[in-house]
Amino acid sequence: MSTRRRCREIVLQLLYEHDLGGTRTPEAARAFIKSRLQGRKALTDFADRLLSGTLKHRDQVDRQLSRLSTHWTLPRMPATDRNVLRLGAYEILFGGTPGQVAVSEAILLAKRYGDRNSPRFVNGVLDRLYKEHIGQVKPAVAPETAGDQAVDGRADQGPSASPGLSDSAKLP
Repeated sequence: MSTRRRCREIVLQLLYEHDLGGTRTPEAARAFIKSRLQGRKALTDFADRLLSGTLKHRDQVDRQLSRLSTHWTLPRMPATDRNVLRLGAYEILFGGTPGQVAVSEAILLAKRYGDRNSPRFVNGVLDRLYKEHIGQVKPAVAPETAGDQAVDGRADQGPSASPGLSDSAKLP
């Protein structure tokens, strides 16, 4: 197992604990990381950055994950999947990890700690996030914009509902 993968596993444990109401202080979390990584400074620093960054950006990450996982609300997801997604999303959006690496590492965590459906679910959500982040695909429409649809099912395009036609050329 790669040493950075081990860092991610340790961070996942701490995120899971925090998510379920754990009250470990940042100092205690760092001591836990340091003990698990046998005091290797570079790895301890990497894991500490992952943990503190994921927690710091949790609200932003959760908004993105909620938007992309349309059939599963965050509270309804298994805690393991939710925290694997948080870690992967943090790495994609803020962590400086190459997106494909972040997605692959999250899938491996999901295989190891989630259920049989977790890897596919994690892959789908994070792959979409990564592609949006690099501009390969348009962002998914947020669920709250569903009300923007007109009664007849067409999107309300404002005053120029017929693109390409001037106001005088519109049909009655």
